[in-house]
Amino acid sequence: MKKLICIIIALCGIATSQAKSYDNPDTLFVARDGTAEFRNIADAIEVCRAFMDYHKVIFVKKGTYKEKLVIPQWLTHIEICGEDRDQTVITWDDHANIKADITPLTATGDAKKIGTFRTFTLKIQGSSITLKNITVENNSARLGQAVALHTEGDRLVFVNCRFLGHQDTIYTGNAKTRLYFKGCYIEGTTDFIFGPSTAWFEQCDIFCKANSYITAASTPQDVAYGYIFNNCRITCQEGVTKVYLGRPWRDYGYTLFMNCELPAQIRPEGWHHWREEAKQTARYMEYNNRGDGAATDRRVAWSRQLGKKDVKDITLDRVFSISETWHPEQ
Repeated sequence: MKKLICIIIALCGIATSQAKSYDNPDTLFVARDGTAEFRNIADAIEVCRAFMDYHKVIFVKKGTYKEKLVIPQWLTHIEICGEDRDQTVITWDDHANIKADITPLTATGDAKKIGTFRTFTLKIQGSSITLKNITVENNSARLGQAVALHTEGDRLVFVNCRFLGHQDTIYTGNAKTRLYFKGCYIEGTTDFIFGPSTAWFEQCDIFCKANSYITAASTPQDVAYGYIFNNCRITCQEGVTKVYLGRPWRDYGYTLFMNCELPAQIRPEGWHHWREEAKQTARYMEYNNRGDGAATDRRVAWSRQLGKKDVKDITLDRVFSISETWHPEQ
């Protein structure tokens, strides 16, 4: 018996030692081909200490990582950095119409569908998380909503990343959380940037793959800012001819395009109301855009064209001063 207890204590000591060995700001390396300490990104995330007060980098070498990832709420100050944006790919292929045996059966005895919010490839619940130089993809067939990136945390930064999918590519899932996208490529078909968060998109490429809607903001009434696209470029797949800038998923959806390049495929009316009552509440704005789709003379009457005075206070500091001041580039 004593011998068994000693073995258990020794094993516990080894496990504790291994956990402590990663309790430092040293970079973790991931390589799918087995040339690094970790083969999967999930394994590297697992060894990170809860509520770290230092910056921890997980460097991911080129490769395709078929993983359905969650960065849990208790992890903070993590940076996941790819070796090469286009050749470092996190991918999964769930869509909303897949039947899931783990859900309760319907009245007819069939398995329920998993729904939009379980389809993510990467879910970020933690705060102060950064992604750089990496692709996040939902590679499902076009069979329903299929989220690539699902965010719930605050102070999230995405630099030089690609987000690939069809419908609902990026879901910004919590109100009063702040997201900053810089130099990213985002593609999709319908409502492919949607949710209630406050998100600033700087110098991003937005690629439309269908005649549909780019955004579906659900900004709460008491939140001053929703989606802001600044210095971005919208392009369209061949054959796409009619694209709306957005429609309000909830009545007070906020979306602003400013200093952006809008192609001829943007519908002259610009915006759709989704529900008639949203015409009175939706906050849809444009400022100083250019390109064949930037003409404002036929925009819907319930959208706004801003002037210099209106936008002088629309800065990163002002937009991201929700619960406290946060500047993502400092």
